[in-house]
Amino acid sequence: MSDPNAIFQNAYYIGNNFNTILYGVELVLYVASVWLITHNRRGEGSKRSDKLFLFFSTGLLLMITIYVAVQSVFGEEMWIVNADYPGGSGQYLADNAAVWYQTFGSAASIVLNLMSDGLLIYRTFVVWSDWRIVVFPSILYLASAALGILTCYVSGSPNADFFLGAAADIALSYSTIVIGLNVTCTALICGRILWVARRMESTLGRDVSRTYTGAASLIVESMLPYTLFGIAYVVTLGLNSPYEIFFLSVYVMFTCLSPQMIILRVLMGRGWTRDAATTMGSARFVTNPATSAAGASTTRFTYRSEGTGIALKSLAKSDMSSPDFGIDSKV
Repeated sequence: MSDPNAIFQNAYYIGNNFNTILYGVELVLYVASVWLITHNRRGEGSKRSDKLFLFFSTGLLLMITIYVAVQSVFGEEMWIVNADYPGGSGQYLADNAAVWYQTFGSAASIVLNLMSDGLLIYRTFVVWSDWRIVVFPSILYLASAALGILTCYVSGSPNADFFLGAAADIALSYSTIVIGLNVTCTALICGRILWVARRMESTLGRDVSRTYTGAASLIVESMLPYTLFGIAYVVTLGLNSPYEIFFLSVYVMFTCLSPQMIILRVLMGRGWTRDAATTMGSARFVTNPATSAAGASTTRFTYRSEGTGIALKSLAKSDMSSPDFGIDSKV
């Protein structure tokens, strides 16, 4: 298949199918998050934050619903309703790329990007507990907001095409800055989690540290799929490849899925919190004058953390002094 338009149309069709599948995944994650929020028994402080999660999750769902619906409707118009359009599907795309509902869908995806990137910057701050870390990503965020509005305006102008001309150049600049922000925050979060993992394994052991520093934590907290598909999209967009529409579809879907997975993980008590990140890895040994049942002295290992959700029982051995792990936590 050497015809660029044929490749583009097939990529568009496959992308729409992936949109449908991933939209179903998003619905499952959203329903699970709402269930956890409505059955929350963690106190008033958590209930206030849960309301914010509920509004944020609903906003994500609304934006991705608009995007998926627009892509499906445009595909239907291009392939079925106007199957006999003069010049074929390629000409229909060129003549109608700036139709009002496509501009509406582009605006929804840009708002979705701003919401997700805002959460990603905040999670970077949470993991590092240092505002200086997020200064550069915040500058990129402001630049992406300005370019996103410009992209939406130019691509929605009469006879404009998101993938051709000035609109494509602006879209490439916008996407490059967004992906630069994603890569920066993802690298910072991954680096921090891996560093903390080494410290926790040496003190608490691999099983305990895995909850907050394992592969799942690394992938979800850093929004790794969101960043990787974003890189693939920017590369294909820069090369003017007809496959760009497929990677755009999957990238936009993970713009919604990745933050929703973070929200669900936090609601399950497995996500990083500011207090957990601050105290993670800082431990102290305190000698406990008490003795075990067998008369052996016991050492208490104190690890204080708000929101970590870690609870360890005291350990004691009758034939040797042993560490008693006590971790204070509030979920």
